[in-house]
Amino acid sequence: MVRALVASLVAAPLLALAGPATAQEKMVHVYNWSDYVDPKMLEDFTKETGIKVVYDTYDNNEIVETKLLAGKSGYDIVVPSGPFLQRLINAGIFQKLDKSKIPNLQYVWPEVAERLQVFDPGNEHAVNYMWGTTGIGINVDKVKERLGDIPLNTWDIVLKPELSAKLKDCGIHMLDAPEDIMPGVLSYLGLNPDSKDAKDFQKAADLLVKVRGNIQKFHSSEYINALANGDICVAVGYSGDILQAKARAEEAKNGVNIAYIIPKEGALMWFDSMAIPADAPHPEEAHAFINFMMKPEVAAANSNFVAYANGNSAATELLDEEIRNDPGIYPDEATMKRLFTNTAYDERAQRTLTRLWTRVKTGR
Repeated sequence: MVRALVASLVAAPLLALAGPATAQEKMVHVYNWSDYVDPKMLEDFTKETGIKVVYDTYDNNEIVETKLLAGKSGYDIVVPSGPFLQRLINAGIFQKLDKSKIPNLQYVWPEVAERLQVFDPGNEHAVNYMWGTTGIGINVDKVKERLGDIPLNTWDIVLKPELSAKLKDCGIHMLDAPEDIMPGVLSYLGLNPDSKDAKDFQKAADLLVKVRGNIQKFHSSEYINALANGDICVAVGYSGDILQAKARAEEAKNGVNIAYIIPKEGALMWFDSMAIPADAPHPEEAHAFINFMMKPEVAAANSNFVAYANGNSAATELLDEEIRNDPGIYPDEATMKRLFTNTAYDERAQRTLTRLWTRVKTGR
């Protein structure tokens, strides 16, 4: 999954589940996406194991990569998305898992594990935590008011300048994450969504520049509350984030009707997986944390809380019915066939992508 974060939030732990540490105290330092865990599960982990959790959050993969490549991050568990996981594995950043210490791997969803091998051959370094798609969240009433009865299950509403211009006044947000946005644009253009060709990147960037003036903000987490509060009417974002926004609007009873759309042209399927840095200070506790998170009832509780699908096959029957039966979270077979994944960019492709993304964001 894939977000720019305020420095103070990154620097300070979001959640510490015990008092000041003592020399004998067992602990695990977790670095995960914002709004991505049921806090009660962290409390339950500490109650069950006696291991204190220090929990920090981020909202984009780049900051994780920078911290890990610098070394001595102090983290025991990180949860990068597929291409970043792949690149960090190749850089020797993650240790191989001792699977004998994670007996709950028996509950791994085989199809998800198989797809993950694109990034982690043999599933040696990581275990899927959550997976989802990158699509479009809409304020149904505001969008229909401006676009009429045209089909909304398409990237057209964002990527066709004449349509997105009609939505400019009510606000469009887009992820500040080129690795999540570009594959969808490439697919929309009929190109390989996993292309590493600079010419293809240029075509995608040129299209985005044409709609740049209609996009209010590029940010990878603010759109959740903005959509929930009715401050914007469209967000290109992560499936679970948009469904969280929908839940918040319903809880607030503010009359904001939100829907999540997987465009008919296809969408990116991404995977966020738990991995242990090679220099993790508490590897034993890290293995215990992964094992706990792979309990079916824990995986289900987290999915129920964050509205993302998890990589635990035994958890499915334990999910809330509205989560299990939501096609935006667990797509049907026909939709799954329209989903694609992207692999890591090499240095040249990454530089090109970064340069073009800066152009898209600035409009220059």
